Amino acid sequence: MGVAAKTTIKEIRVSSQPTAQPDEFEALYVQSAQGVTSANGSMTLQGLAPSTLMFSDRPERIVGHLTSAQFVEGWGDGDNSFLEDPPNAVLSFLASQDETPEDVVVTLTNPSLDGEALTYNVDVLEGEMPNATGPCSLFIDPVGRPLSPVSVCGVRRRSRRRGRR
Repeated sequence: MGVAAKTTIKEIRVSSQPTAQPDEFEALYVQSAQGVTSANGSMTLQGLAPSTLMFSDRPERIVGHLTSAQFVEGWGDGDNSFLEDPPNAVLSFLASQDETPEDVVVTLTNPSLDGEALTYNVDVLEGEMPNATGPCSLFIDPVGRPLSPVSVCGVRRRSRRRGRR
């Protein structure tokens, strides 16, 4: 299942009793960085954390980490990979220390890792990509379900709809 196939699971918790790891599962991925820069249809996470957090939804509730290199190397692996079906993601960032976090919804393609800098080509779906900003987190939707009701982008859409009533 794409990137998840190369993941080493560090922890599995379903309840108080550990269970066997499923062969495949959908995972959300979170990447954190000290800042982001963008230009000409790409964004670069600067000062990228050394690992990408991944977790699954119920019923598995699998949590783990993989290196950023493993994440990029697994981009095109498996059926319905990120290469075949680019993921949607939400970039959450602080424009300054005193402001409320802002976000932008994007589709990610062509990851390129260079040390602590990870660059993606992006297609902005909603919001405005900052030219440069401080601390940020990138929430990447699961393979094969980029706009499902339980995805990051799906939850955000439902919240906006509820706010209009």
